[in-house]
Amino acid sequence: MQLKERVKLWVSKYPEMKRWLAKIQEKESNAFDLHRFCGWCGKEPPELLALKDDPSSKEAERLLDDFVADEETKFTNSVKFRIVSSVKSFYKHNYRDLARASGAIALEKVKPYNKPRKEDLRKLWIWAQNPRDKALITFVCSTAIAKETLVNLKWKHLEENWEKVELPCINVPGELLKGHGRGRYKGVKQVTFLTPEAKRDLLNYKEWIEKKLKRKLTAEDNIFLNTFKPYAPVKYGRLGTLIWRLSKAAGVPFSWHDARRYVNTSLEEIRMPPNWARKVRGRKVRGEEAPYSLPAVKQLREKFGEAVTLLEFTSKEASKFSPEEARRLRRMAEIMEAIEAKGYWEKKSQNITDQEAKEIVKNLFGRFFGGEGK
Repeated sequence: MQLKERVKLWVSKYPEMKRWLAKIQEKESNAFDLHRFCGWCGKEPPELLALKDDPSSKEAERLLDDFVADEETKFTNSVKFRIVSSVKSFYKHNYRDLARASGAIALEKVKPYNKPRKEDLRKLWIWAQNPRDKALITFVCSTAIAKETLVNLKWKHLEENWEKVELPCINVPGELLKGHGRGRYKGVKQVTFLTPEAKRDLLNYKEWIEKKLKRKLTAEDNIFLNTFKPYAPVKYGRLGTLIWRLSKAAGVPFSWHDARRYVNTSLEEIRMPPNWARKVRGRKVRGEEAPYSLPAVKQLREKFGEAVTLLEFTSKEASKFSPEEARRLRRMAEIMEAIEAKGYWEKKSQNITDQEAKEIVKNLFGRFFGGEGK
C-alpha cells in the first residue's frame, strides 16, 4: 500500500482527524505532516489530545519543543515548521490550543522574494492552455486576490454591469479574507479592480465556460471552475498544482503570492497611500489614521487607474506609456467620447463642428506622443 493510501486509511480511523480536516485547506499535506509527527513521538491523535485534558498541563508544548530540538529527525527547519503548524492546527480545531511560544523555529530567508517581470508574466500567460488559466493569471495580477479567496469568489462579488465598466470593482466580504472577518479582522474588506486586459480575459473565460456548461452563469456561481465535468468550483490544492505545472512548463518562477507582490509594487510606484493599498489587497488598515483614510470606491478607482500601465503585461506595448502619460491618454479618450456624443458641441460652441473637434483632439494625440495627428 502506498504512503498516501496509508495516511488516508489512518485518518479515517479517528473522528478527531475528520473534525480537524473539515475546517482547513490543503487537507492531504496537513494530514501527512501530522502523521509524521505521530510517527516521531509514537502517539496516535487521541493520545496527543489527551495531553491537554488538563488545560494547565504543558506536556504537549514540551513535546513539540522536543521535536524542534531533535536533530536526528533529519527534517529541515522549513519541514519542521510545516509539521509544527499542522500540530498546532490539529489542537486548535479540537478546542485545545497550545501556547503560542511552543515549537518556535527560527527560519532564515535564503532566497530573495521573486519579483515577476512583465516579459515573464507574458510568457506565463501565453503558455496557459485555456481561457480559464489565462483569466486566472491576469485576474490575480490585477486584483491581488489571495488563493484562499479565489476558490470562494462568486460572480456576485463583481459590481453590477461590470462588463460595461472600464475598471470593474470587486467587493470581497471579510468572511472570504484572512481572519474571516472575526476578532481583530472584523470590518476588513477588499475593494479591488480589474485592469482592461483582466476584464477582457474574464469575459472570454465566461463565454467559454458557459458553452461548456450549456447555461448562463448566475450571480451565485463560483467564478473559477474546473475545466472538466461536472465543472465544480476549483479547489485550493488544485490551484497550487495548476500554477506549479504552468510555471514549470513556461520556465518562469511564479506563485500566486508573487502576483500580490507584483500588484503591491505597482501601487507603491504610483504612490498610492499605504492604507489605500492595504484596502486593495484586502488587509487590515493600520494605525490611528484608519478611520480617516478609507477612500470611496470612486477615489480608489481613479488612483488605481494610474497603475494600469504598470500592471498590464499581455501586450508587448503594455509598458509603452508612463502612469502620467496613461492618465492623460485616458482623459483624451474621455474627451473624444464627449465630442462624439450627440449635441455636445452645440451646447459648448456654435463655431466648432464635430469633425473639426475630432481633428483638434487627434492633433493633441499626435503632439503628445511625438507623432503626427492624422
